[in-house]
Parts: sequence; C-alpha cells; structure tokens
Amino acid sequence: MELIPLAAIAIPFIHMIRRTLETSKWLPEWDKLLSRFWMISIVFIGLVQVPWLKFIGELYEQIVFLIVLITLYMLKERRSARLMALAIVPMVAVYILIGVLRFLFLSFYESYNGYFETAKIFTSLWFLGFGAYASVQNNNERKQRQKEEERLRLAEARKAELEHLVVERTTELMNQKISLENALAELKEAQVQLVHAEKMASLGELTAGIAHEIQNPLNFVNNFSELSIELGQELLDEIKKPDLDKTLVQDLVNDLTQNQQKINHHGKRAASIVTGMLQHARTSTGAKEPVDLNSLADEYLRLSYHGLRAKDSTFNAKMLTDFDPAVGKVEVIPQDMGRVLLNIINNAFYAVRQRKLNTGSAENPADTADYEPTVTVSTRLLPSGSVEIRIRDNGSGIPDAVKAKIFQPFFTTKPTGQGTGLGLSLAYDIVTKGHGGTLEVDSSEGEGTLFVVKLPNLML
Repeated sequence: MELIPLAAIAIPFIHMIRRTLETSKWLPEWDKLLSRFWMISIVFIGLVQVPWLKFIGELYEQIVFLIVLITLYMLKERRSARLMALAIVPMVAVYILIGVLRFLFLSFYESYNGYFETAKIFTSLWFLGFGAYASVQNNNERKQRQKEEERLRLAEARKAELEHLVVERTTELMNQKISLENALAELKEAQVQLVHAEKMASLGELTAGIAHEIQNPLNFVNNFSELSIELGQELLDEIKKPDLDKTLVQDLVNDLTQNQQKINHHGKRAASIVTGMLQHARTSTGAKEPVDLNSLADEYLRLSYHGLRAKDSTFNAKMLTDFDPAVGKVEVIPQDMGRVLLNIINNAFYAVRQRKLNTGSAENPADTADYEPTVTVSTRLLPSGSVEIRIRDNGSGIPDAVKAKIFQPFFTTKPTGQGTGLGLSLAYDIVTKGHGGTLEVDSSEGEGTLFVVKLPNLML
C-alpha cells in the first residue's frame, strides 16, 4: 500500500483509538505522543519521496501497527480495549503470515502480493468496524458513567445539604437542651424553695401550737412550785416549834411529795412537747420506728388547734377523738407522719373556720349561729392488719371539680400567701411512696370532708 493512502487511513485511525479508548483520561502522557502522530506521518511522507528511501513506507505501517498494540496493552483492563484487541487478532495473523512468507517464500509472496494487500485492507476494515462498535459501546458507557457521576454528584450535594441541616438541627436542639436544662434548674430551685416554704409554714403552725400547748404544763409547774415553796416554809416553821406536831409535818411532807410528783409529770409533758417539735423540725432520716399512732394523732390534733388559735384567738372548735387501743405501735417515720397529720388537720380546722366565718352568708345561707365547728380524729385496726386514721371535719366540703386536683403539686384553694399547694401533695407522697399506704378523700359540698390514711402494720 502506498504511504500517502496509508497515512490518510492511519491518522484518523489513531484519532479514533484516542477517542474510543479515552487515552487523554487514562494515559495522559501517552496521549500527548498520539496527538502528535500526524507530525510523524508528514515526516515519513517527506522521506518516502526520496527514491532510495521507498522502503520507509513499510516501516511506517509497522510503526502504526506497533502504536496500536502498545495502546491496547496499556489499556488491557478497559472493556473497550479488550474488544479492540479481539478485533485486531485477524490483522496480527495476516501480518505474521506475510512476514513468514516474505522471509521463507518470497517468490510465492510476490506472486500473490495483491491478495495479501487485500487481506491487509480487509483486516484493517474489520478492525475499524470493531473500533466503531467499541466506540459506540464506550459512548454508552461514558453516558452511563456520566449519569452515575451526576447521580453521585446530586447525592453528594443532597448529603452535604442534609449534613448542613443536621448540623443546624443539632445546634438548635443543643440550644433547646441548654434552655430546658436552665429552665429545669430554675424549676428545681423554685420547687426546693416552695417545699422549704411549706415546711417552714408547717413548722410555724406547729411552733404556735406548741407555744400554747406547752403553756398548760408550764402553768402547772409554776403553780405547784409556788405551793411547794409555801409548804416548805410552813414545814420549816413547824420544825422550829418546841412542840412538834408530827401529824401536821406528815401532811406537809405528803403535800410536798404530791406537788413534786405533779411538777415532775407536767415537766415531762413539756419535755415531750419540745422533743416532738425538734423531731418535726429535724430533717427526716427515712428510718421507720415503732410509734404509738394514737398518741401521735392526739398530739398533732391539739398542736394544730392551738396553732390556729394563736393566729385567731376568737376561733373555737370542738375536737373529738375515737382511738382504737388495738392499734398500738406502728412502724412509721415519725417526723414524716407528723407532717402528714399536721397538714390534714390544719386543713380541717381551716375548713371549719372558713365555714364559721361565712355562717349566714350567701355562701352558706343554711348555717345558723348554732353551727359548731368540729374536727374528729379516729383510728382503728382493720381485719387485714392495716391501720386506718380518719380525719373528719364538718366544714363546707370540697367541690367535685376541685376534688380531683387536691393532691396535685402547687394546687391550692387558699388565698395567695396562705398556702403553697404542696402540703397535700407532700402528704400523699409520704403516705403512698414513703410508707406504702393510701391516702383517700371523701367530701360532700356543704357537709364536710373525710381524709382516710391507711398504713400497713409491719409490726404484725
């Protein structure tokens, strides 16, 4: 084949190889050499014009063939390169056959040279056809790859967008968390302050009751001590007389002994009241101990009443008790159970006091001057072994709409400044959670209220 027609085929052929196999992407340095192949072709065309350099045409053909082989080998991992390698097999076979015949059977080769040249052209066209097919396949792969790359690009963009949204949302949630933690800390602080206020209010009422309750034994102590002083003086005077009246001395000594016994009794009574106050004021240790429940209930009934009287000396109420001796001692936390009883009894006295103040008013038109405020505290041992404390008042009662809320924290029907709304809530927690019991309320509006505390008797 003449060099010029061969070059006319080889130059676009090399261009097709570059485009089909994407050498610029996969073999950038080798592609630079291929891009300058047209320069090599021009050099060979110029050289072949010299008569004694005609053989260079065959060298050019071999160089083109070698370039194709090298390119296919370097891209052997690519599917399109493997397809073109299959396509070039016939051409390789033809060139090998021609080489062998020219070397061993030159006369035969020269006789059928035209056929061999036709075979070259045919195998070249065969290779070009496969190259076109490979180019189409490569284009499809490239489009598919571009779609995949576009999909990945969109996915990455979406991922980046989502990550940005996640960061924003996380920051927002962290800010909300910080705000909630601050609000929770403030709420806990406020709750602690309210609980403290409730305890202090309870302690204040207890202290007022103790002040009045302790006054009685102190008066007895003072009175009997004064009498004892007078009796002692009489005894001294009688001893100094020459004629000692032994009968009188004996009577004076008996009176002194009785007075001392009464002083001792009321002194212990005052000491027990002070001890109870200290126990109530002391933070609960959570340790249960056997307690005479009847005495505890009676103690706090009177302390509550006198505490209210300390605030309003005009108030009077009837206190009734019905204690079951079978109750005996029950294992409770004394300080906590004292708070429960004091709070419920305080509410009972508050209810009867309010009804008394509203006697004959529009709120209680049925009440007359004969209405007598009454608070009743009773205990009994149930057949199941549990112990029940009942605290009843004949106040105005609790409306049904309010009854369901009375054990809720911070709910109160008292005017501002007279209640925190934590008393019954704390009492409910102490009875149910601290002692495993129950606290129930039964109230009829206009008739009164009954609180029932049930405690398991662990000592049975």
